[in-house]
Amino acid sequence: MSRRIGILTGGGDAPGLNAVIRAVVKHAVGQKRWQVIGIEDAFNGLLQTPPRLFDLTPRSCQGLLHRGGTMLGTTNRGNPFAWKMPDGTVVDRGAELAARVREEGLEGLIVIGGDGTQDIGWRLMRDHGIPVIGVPKTIDNDLESTDFTFGFWSAVEVATEALDRLHTTAESHDRVMLLEVMGRTAGWIALYAGVAGGADCIAIPELPYDPDRFADKIRMRRARGRHFTLIVVAEGARPKVGERLPSEVAHGQGNIQAGGAAQTLARLLAERMPIESRVTVLGHLQRGGSPTPFDRVLATRFGSAAVDLVEQDGWGNLVRLDNGSITHIPLEQVAGAPRHVSPDHELIQTARSVGIEFGTAS
Repeated sequence: MSRRIGILTGGGDAPGLNAVIRAVVKHAVGQKRWQVIGIEDAFNGLLQTPPRLFDLTPRSCQGLLHRGGTMLGTTNRGNPFAWKMPDGTVVDRGAELAARVREEGLEGLIVIGGDGTQDIGWRLMRDHGIPVIGVPKTIDNDLESTDFTFGFWSAVEVATEALDRLHTTAESHDRVMLLEVMGRTAGWIALYAGVAGGADCIAIPELPYDPDRFADKIRMRRARGRHFTLIVVAEGARPKVGERLPSEVAHGQGNIQAGGAAQTLARLLAERMPIESRVTVLGHLQRGGSPTPFDRVLATRFGSAAVDLVEQDGWGNLVRLDNGSITHIPLEQVAGAPRHVSPDHELIQTARSVGIEFGTAS
């Protein structure tokens, strides 16, 4: 039986998105002879006039496995349930979106994205009856109920390589090097990259830090003849409640300017001790480039499993990695639910056991 389904990617881009699309198309079109319709720029493509849709074929997906980004385009703006109009008003276009799905003859949607995208997909199914299957994606690894999201390990590899490179220059110049990585609400990238890259200190959002503890760590290393320090800072890391935010501190040929999480920590340290520090912000470098082999395999497994769920009429589920196996879980249980690093996470305990400082006592 021929079936016609739509597929879209939402939120920030991540290595492995194209691998999911490729797997869906090769399985659904190449093997089952279904029709897969690509929707450009997340849900926004369905709300355009005319809608921005096109047929996906195995030929159109050639060479996608190793390519970063997404051939469909993506956006983290334009929530159809809170659509901002040109005049600044906010309207609900959910019913309009559902009507467009039906007009295009789409049986349902495969929605690839993080917590925000999955929340939109779940509301589209719950409130308007549009069948949806979710595929978890985020480099931050902060989506609930899956062991890992594709894109995460690629981001960790980029951050780890950056630490390897910063290590040599830090040691050469006796500097404190602060590397800021992504993670507004969850510190998974900072934690894993910090352990993999031999960081001396890690600052994550889940553990508001005491800058004095980081300063003490630097002093202890200097006392042992280690005159450089590597610090990984998640972009959402912050000082503990009640800690005074830093003033502008004289540094080198100028001042340490106000900025993000790493700049804030650098200024707090400079207020406490005479150090020469440098801040590197990886930013979108973590999102770009080819996915790692792990992410390519995971993305392919997710894409194939999503098609299997369509065939089984398993709409309303999110495919996931659960103890190494691909399973699924109802979308309503995960939509909009971010996953944080637990303070007693096993890797935090491991990191502490090898001397990594988190800026907290426990």
